[in-house]
Amino acid sequence: MASPRSAACVCRLAGRTVGFLAAASHGRGVLWPARRQISTSTGDSVQFRLDERTAHSSLDLFKKDTGVIYRMLGLDPSHVQANPERFRDWAVVFGDEKITGGRHYWEVTVKKSQEFRVGVAEALMSRDDCVGTSDSSWVFGYAQRKWFAMTNNKMVPVTLVGKADRVGILLDFEAGLLGLVDIEKRRIVHAIRRHFKTPLCPAFGLWDGELLTHSGLEEPEGLKEQL
Repeated sequence: MASPRSAACVCRLAGRTVGFLAAASHGRGVLWPARRQISTSTGDSVQFRLDERTAHSSLDLFKKDTGVIYRMLGLDPSHVQANPERFRDWAVVFGDEKITGGRHYWEVTVKKSQEFRVGVAEALMSRDDCVGTSDSSWVFGYAQRKWFAMTNNKMVPVTLVGKADRVGILLDFEAGLLGLVDIEKRRIVHAIRRHFKTPLCPAFGLWDGELLTHSGLEEPEGLKEQL
């Protein structure tokens, strides 16, 4: 992960490691039951919980569905309530809000994890894919003690990130910007720029440890001037 690459990306599948090619096609989206949509006015900050309906069977939600913990063995998929919105192969969970516009900021605290991804994905993203491996998700990841930005299975190294245990995510829907924020220095350390066309959900991948989300936050001062 020290240099950009679009070849085989390694991701963990239900407790074991597998590789797959960037050129691999992803499944078609499905029309899920409608979720509550937030205000699209600029400056509104999204407030969300994690959506159990989307959580892979290796992920357990806690703290009123604002946190998630990875279980290596996980649950027997046959014991998890069947739901077409649930991720079937990858340890991924979505937030329970669709974002259709506006500028939003949230933070993530990570404990005892050496591999995770945080960002956004299209609400209708295929549940057979992992976040970051398709052209319908945009994430910042951490693995092997290094940060990277990832979409469509292509990685770009990210440097100058402070402590990995808490970071901020800034999304400006109309501007087509997703930023990784160093909350101690109050600066955007890396930005992904795309033209977002469809509703997005906060998205998280976790392959060890636990992750806690903090939403409904005000954007730190000074970030707008950095863009």
